[in-house]
Amino acid sequence: MEFFMKYMYDWKEKIDENELNNVIQILKNDGLVLVPTETVYGISANALSDEACKKIFIAKGRKQDNPLIVHVSDKEMLFKLVKNVSEIEEKLIDAFMPGPFTLILEKNEIVSNVASAGNTTIGIRMPENSIIHDIIKQSKLPLSAPSANISGKPSGTCIEDIFEELKDKVDCIIDGGECKIGIESTVVKVINGIPTILRPGFITEKDIKEAVGEVKLSNNLFKKVEKDELVESPGMKYRHYAPKTKCILVAKSNKQIEKVNEILEEHKNACVIGFSEDRTFINTEKFIDVGSKNNMNEVARNVFSALRKVDRENADLAIIEGVEKEGLGLSIMNRLVRACENNVIE
Repeated sequence: MEFFMKYMYDWKEKIDENELNNVIQILKNDGLVLVPTETVYGISANALSDEACKKIFIAKGRKQDNPLIVHVSDKEMLFKLVKNVSEIEEKLIDAFMPGPFTLILEKNEIVSNVASAGNTTIGIRMPENSIIHDIIKQSKLPLSAPSANISGKPSGTCIEDIFEELKDKVDCIIDGGECKIGIESTVVKVINGIPTILRPGFITEKDIKEAVGEVKLSNNLFKKVEKDELVESPGMKYRHYAPKTKCILVAKSNKQIEKVNEILEEHKNACVIGFSEDRTFINTEKFIDVGSKNNMNEVARNVFSALRKVDRENADLAIIEGVEKEGLGLSIMNRLVRACENNVIE
């Protein structure tokens, strides 16, 4: 069965059962459904189907060597997709799933090789958002669901930000309101018995250490990964989260505002992504407020929307205030460094 109509469903208040049945049929017929999660919106498809997963790469303009994350509804489904789960991996599953946490595990053959980008491993996540959870549970299908955006652009945290770029690329769009977290999941792989963070997210280094006792950070969190280098997590390799406008990141320091204003002197048509408290001290009318520097949850929730606002300012440069690389700030800086293509002023 092929779908020639596009569907737009508003599930901000409740899930409509008839519409849910239609969504399930779309997915079972290798279609694409744009869905909310607690982190960001995703473009979802049947993770067991090569044909369906290929459509995700086409819709996003995503490189084939950039693996997808597979979403499941419960542990029973998870264990059907993977093998050789260690004791430490099971501890991580119990501690952080469901939630904004992805674990790299050895995959079973039933998982699409397209989804895993040819790797023998796959990232598995169990979202807590009720909409995607119910779709997976009712359909009995694990879903590949990378962030809902054209590859390279900022991820989408509300339908308004991504509707125009994706409306002709998917079979159905579900509006579940604004995502409550705003940055993608933490991605972890257990290496030599130690959980290693490949992509930081809402679950922090401290959270993992408290749960299992030891954790490491990947050496690739803030460096450029070579094009021919194999990666097991999205968000590590290519230009990510970026507006069309060139961006420069001013790292956290005592002279952060001073440095921002110095750059503004040289670039009169620049815009600034900055903190609420700094608005009156930064010399530009083109100011995009990302929230309070004392509330990293707020900054994380707003950072992708702020990056999407940059191109509307018609500026020749975007200057971004950075945060401390600790706790949730590490995750925010990971996204900002990628958005700026490592163009950072310390």
